[in-house]
Amino acid sequence: MDVGLAGQVVVITGASKGIGLACAMAFAREGAKVIGISRDLSHLHAAQHDLQREGLHMEVAAADLREIVAAQMVIEYIENEFGPIDVLVNCAGAARRTPVADLHADAMHAAMQAKYFTYMHVIDPVIRRMAMRGKGSIVNVVGQGGRQVSPVHIGGGAANAALMLASVGYATAYASKGVRVNVINPGPTRTGRLQEGLDAQARASGRTVDEVLAEQLAQIPMGRMAEPREIANVAVFLASPLASYVTGAVIPMDGAKTGVA
Repeated sequence: MDVGLAGQVVVITGASKGIGLACAMAFAREGAKVIGISRDLSHLHAAQHDLQREGLHMEVAAADLREIVAAQMVIEYIENEFGPIDVLVNCAGAARRTPVADLHADAMHAAMQAKYFTYMHVIDPVIRRMAMRGKGSIVNVVGQGGRQVSPVHIGGGAANAALMLASVGYATAYASKGVRVNVINPGPTRTGRLQEGLDAQARASGRTVDEVLAEQLAQIPMGRMAEPREIANVAVFLASPLASYVTGAVIPMDGAKTGVA
């Protein structure tokens, strides 16, 4: 089915691995002109090769989005080189899981810098340009950690909660200007980041990683974790004209683990 994204300029942050890489593949399959951003150029080149093996293409641009100027410069470069950005999908940044005994002020600051500000720094220049053109779609892949408390994810959970509020605020502020902003909140997803979280919880609880994983799976009514491509499929829908009246939505994707009315 043609979802109406062919030829559109789609920027994906955190595109070198995990959900970001799955999003790059999904949008490329729809015929979009995909530009992936990540801090590490070598990781981006590896991701390019992954797409090439599938007969797909992605342009790349390296930038540390924790830095305001770097974010502004990479967006300026992309628009000059590839054209106006139609879609922004934010997947970059992950706050380190930290046991509460080690959660000092500097760790909280690092968590916000790693997750919240990597999104906000790139949203700001993009959403202003979209508003001037009267169209655009932003999808923020955030995480259910902003709704479900974890003692080893207080910093990251706070960043996620802040991103949800900011996203809905932007959706409201820019709805009349033709710009849509939506959020996807994945639960446990089969990515490299999952292992980091399992390790942190195992250390904090004195259990093995296998025990922690078994407990997490037992709490998911669907009985399994998500695959990155499943998150990417929803991102494609939200970004596409098929979701033209969807904005300000916060969509949980955790297999019904967290009931939200």
